[in-house]
Amino acid sequence: MMRYQLRDEHGATRSVAQLMLAAAPVVALTGLVLPDEHPVEWVVAISVTVVFMAGGGWLAWRRPQVVPRVFWLLVPFVGVGTIAGLNFASHDAGAGSQLFYLWPVLYTANFLSNRVTAAILVLVSAGHASVAFDVRGFTLGLADWVSVTVALSLTAIVVASLRNRNDRLREVLESQALADPLTGVANRRSFDEHLDRSVAWARGSGEPLALLTVDIDHFKHINDTWGHGVGDRALQVVASGLRTVARRENDMVARLGGDEFVVLLRTDRLGARAAADDVRAVLSAVDLPCGTPGLSIGIALVPDHAATAEDLRAASDSALYAAKQGGRGRTAMAHPPTSRPTVSAAG
Repeated sequence: MMRYQLRDEHGATRSVAQLMLAAAPVVALTGLVLPDEHPVEWVVAISVTVVFMAGGGWLAWRRPQVVPRVFWLLVPFVGVGTIAGLNFASHDAGAGSQLFYLWPVLYTANFLSNRVTAAILVLVSAGHASVAFDVRGFTLGLADWVSVTVALSLTAIVVASLRNRNDRLREVLESQALADPLTGVANRRSFDEHLDRSVAWARGSGEPLALLTVDIDHFKHINDTWGHGVGDRALQVVASGLRTVARRENDMVARLGGDEFVVLLRTDRLGARAAADDVRAVLSAVDLPCGTPGLSIGIALVPDHAATAEDLRAASDSALYAAKQGGRGRTAMAHPPTSRPTVSAAG
């Protein structure tokens, strides 16, 4: 039971608080004020229910952090049991009393899984059947039971469908917010978050982590000579080539802006150098009006050259600078801060 997913915990807590706070006066009105007779047992039961709803609603509204998370799963089941129990005790099978079942159904369909929603619908159907058949008899009770069950099931289906549609839309928007629109690779925001997690993983596991910082050589000349259309195409081709070496699940290619890319690989020095060579080999087969885009690449690793994300980025940038100073079209491997980066020709 503890292994469940609660969608939008803040929204769920607010919904529970509002529903319980609204239900308390309604139950008091329909259970204590309107009935002509007030048996002692009934007054006690209604009073306890009202106090529970008011107290639970206040707690969910003002102090949701002290409520165990499993409560947000159990609350619709408690709601169904409470509604069914009150209806059965009062022998009330009217439409008004059955509308209370909308609350746990809407809550579950909006915030919990389809399985939990199905379970709630089964319990609602059983709870209503226990009242409808007892009060109305078999024929009228059957018609009433089918009507309520179908109506609430369709309501749950509609709400769950809208919720799933909103979830898919949110995923698309989140994906767009974390991706570079021109090349489709990750953007700076996504990379920064992933870099911090990856460095923490490398330090905790003792495994190497390589950061390749990549610039397209003479990119301004490509734009000025061949136009921005060819320049955009060059960026897309380079991004596609970098993707070919980011094969592992947690590898990442990102465009930081302009013609600057980064590649984060869970590999060692040899693997990082091989990745740089593989990218150049892929790009050598590309047919662009400007020719094969040249690349300058700087490589730094955790733990060889840095222990933090900031230091890793600085070491890779320093190696990239060395590659450019060495004549461009080259790969430079960072060294510890006291040493100078070593530069090798691309070929």
